[in-house]
Amino acid sequence: MVLAITIGVLTAGGVYLMMQRSMVRGVFGLTLISHAANFILLSAGVGAWRVEPLSDRGDQSLAADPLPQAFVLTAIVITLTVTIFMLALAVLGHDDDQKRAPETGEARES
Repeated sequence: MVLAITIGVLTAGGVYLMMQRSMVRGVFGLTLISHAANFILLSAGVGAWRVEPLSDRGDQSLAADPLPQAFVLTAIVITLTVTIFMLALAVLGHDDDQKRAPETGEARES
């Protein structure tokens, strides 16, 4: 139940941040949604209530599935690189949507 609530909060926070106009907030929102997807993949492996896969004490049919764990590890690396790349693009494109255009109705000097 806690994992489902965590996934919901991360998804809601990510969607809220992606709806903002700032590029940096959009990147952080995408990162939160990616973390929620990682939790979904980890919950598919159900490793929390199974025995360790390399122990001789437990039954091997009850061992945790390593494939979702490998997917999550790969997704973490990909998310980190995409986040760094998008933040670099946000820094390079320094004229973000948050800057205001100069006023056009300024008084002219005679």
